[in-house]
Order: sequence, then structure tokens, then C-alpha cells
Amino acid sequence: MSHLIEARGLTKRFGDFTAVDGIDFTVEPGESFGFLGPNGAGKTSTMRMIGAVSPITAGSLTVLGLDPMKQGPQLRSRLGVVPQEDNLDPDLTIDDNLMMYGRYFDLPRSALRGRIDELLDFLQLTEKRKERVDSLSGGMKRRLTIARGLINEPDLLILDEPTTGLDPQARHILWDRLYRLKQQGVTLIITTHYMDEAEQLCDRLVVMDKAKIVAEGSPVSLISEHAPREVVEVRFRPGVLDGIADVIETLAPRTEILADRALLYTDDAEKTVAGIGAAGLEPETILARRSSLEDVFLRLTGRTLVE
Repeated sequence: MSHLIEARGLTKRFGDFTAVDGIDFTVEPGESFGFLGPNGAGKTSTMRMIGAVSPITAGSLTVLGLDPMKQGPQLRSRLGVVPQEDNLDPDLTIDDNLMMYGRYFDLPRSALRGRIDELLDFLQLTEKRKERVDSLSGGMKRRLTIARGLINEPDLLILDEPTTGLDPQARHILWDRLYRLKQQGVTLIITTHYMDEAEQLCDRLVVMDKAKIVAEGSPVSLISEHAPREVVEVRFRPGVLDGIADVIETLAPRTEILADRALLYTDDAEKTVAGIGAAGLEPETILARRSSLEDVFLRLTGRTLVE
């Protein structure tokens, strides 16, 4: 098996609607691979095909050397899935949730007890093991959902928006645990709307838009390829930007005028800031920063809200 996952011309249609349009990608063993994209880009449909819960329409897909359409049950037994919503049983304890889920894989209770002990220790939930799920915080529920996804010691862990709705502290705890899993050789597939999360966790990722892959690479290589080195953000008093947009556009190789600020993309932020002063402009604030994956994402997919 040269690739853990290999997709060629992978397509998913629902009637006349094309959710995934002939995409190609591979995932290597031990890699943390990300899918980024706005709502409706095709990320979830792709994940469902990988997880052998939605048949492909056209193209080819192999996961762990198996055909998801012909060997679905065999494949699902080797996967761990962390859905976006915490679909835990709220009336059961942490222990009982994990025991019940482990039994779905026909794991003996004697083996499950040791496995549950390991997972609760790994995800810092041991002291809460006798608590009912409905009494847990959001961060604890997400950690429990990850523990549940690991109960069968999967070869591939699929995480759909793993930290959505969590506070910064809970997000960083989860990042730490996912990073440790990667160090242990677990292959991760992640969808996320958080650009900093993708930069922290993904070795490589694809950006999807309108059912297609529009870019692929490591976070560093994508930033280098699709964005200048630095960005200067300037804010002006309300109503000022409309009258000076033509001047701002001369100050950097690429500029973007938004409702509340202007973005100047440049390889020399210091020189650009000096040019703002030389042009006689008087912004209320100036922020010079490094380009980020979010700049790449917005450039490739646009700023229009997709419902």
C-alpha cells in the first residue's frame, strides 16, 4: 500500500447537484491531513466517502488499501470517527459511554476496561469517569468524543471540526492531545474552519471551493505560494476609505479595500508603512504582520458568506 488514502477523479453527485467534482489527493501513513473550505465546498461529502458511509458517484477511492464501496464494514472497523456534533448519550457516565461504544466493535469487556483506563488518562478525564455526560463542559465532551473515536485503536482517525465552539483553553488542550496522537503514528484527517488550527495540526492540506481542490501543500508552502511575505492593515475614520482607495492601490503590489480597513500585501512592510506616510494618509491604526493561512484561504475562496 503506497498511500493510506488515494483518490483519483473522486466525484459525488446528489441528483443534478455536484458536491465533489473530480478531485485527486493522497494521504500518507502517519500524516495529519487537512480539508479546508467554506460551507458547501465539498469537505463533508468527501469525508463521508472516506468513512464508507456514502458511496462514490464516479472516480476511484481506496482507504487503507480497501474499496469503501465493496469493503465498507471491514474498513469502518479500522476507522475512528469524531463527528462535528457530540452525539454522546447524555444519561450515561463517561465509563458507560465508552464501554457501550467499544461493544459495537465486539471488543471483550476485559480488554475494554484497560483500553478505557488508557484513554481517560490520555485525555485527562480519569477523575470524571463516573460523571454523567450532561454534567460535563464542552471541552470535556469533545475529549470524550475523541476517546470514543480511539476505542478500537483505529488506523485512521477522522475529525470533523474537532474544536468548534470551544474556548481557547479547551482548544489548546485538544491540540496537544491530537499532536501527541500524531507523534504516536496515528494518521489524522481533519476538517476545520480555524486557520490557526490547520497551521498547528496539519502536515499537509487541501483547500476546497465549489466542489474542487483549488490548492494543496503544507501550510508554509501555501502561504509562500499564494501570499506575499507581509500584510499591512490600515484603518481610517468612517467614510474616508472611499475617497482614498485609488491612492492606497498604488502603495503595494496587491491591495484589498474592505468596509472597515484596507489590506496592503507586500514583501516589505516597513517600506509600505513609510509609503503611507509619504502619501499624506493619516490612518487611525496601522498593523504590520506576517501573511497567514487565513490570507491564503480568503484569497482562494473569497470573502462572500456561503450559507
